[in-house]
Amino acid sequence: MERYRILEHTADGKFRAFGRTLEEAFGNAALACASLMWDWEAVERRVVFPVEARGRDREQLLCRFLEEILYLLDTRDFLLGAVEDLRLVEEEASSEDLPERERVEGGEIPPAYRLTARFVGDDDPARYEFHGDVKAITYNEMKIERGCEGWIVQVVVDM
Repeated sequence: MERYRILEHTADGKFRAFGRTLEEAFGNAALACASLMWDWEAVERRVVFPVEARGRDREQLLCRFLEEILYLLDTRDFLLGAVEDLRLVEEEASSEDLPERERVEGGEIPPAYRLTARFVGDDDPARYEFHGDVKAITYNEMKIERGCEGWIVQVVVDM
């Protein structure tokens, strides 16, 4: 199974990532996002950062997870080379977790999602060549779907 496919987009970056499980699709989405900026396969695995993300739905979780790549690049000069031990769990949210505006119709509290993983890579970006700059992860055209062979994740990023 291919990991991801970079798609044509008029102004920004767009990709689809694939996985037999949702966790594998999210991990491949992180690699696809990194591939828009550098060759993640060439990055030496010298540094490990634990990552945690939470979201009220899968889309918010994916957005926050991918934003960790940009955050670590900006704050720690970290280039992603691999995603390890990715775990995604659905939890029951409590009323303290969500402000009133984020509750679904009828006052119900939607399930909350939590993801943990380890980003492995290098914190010496001068050793690598950049070929793009992802500025932000967007919800535009974002899709998370289960297909007959697994999961498909589609993301558009602001470049």
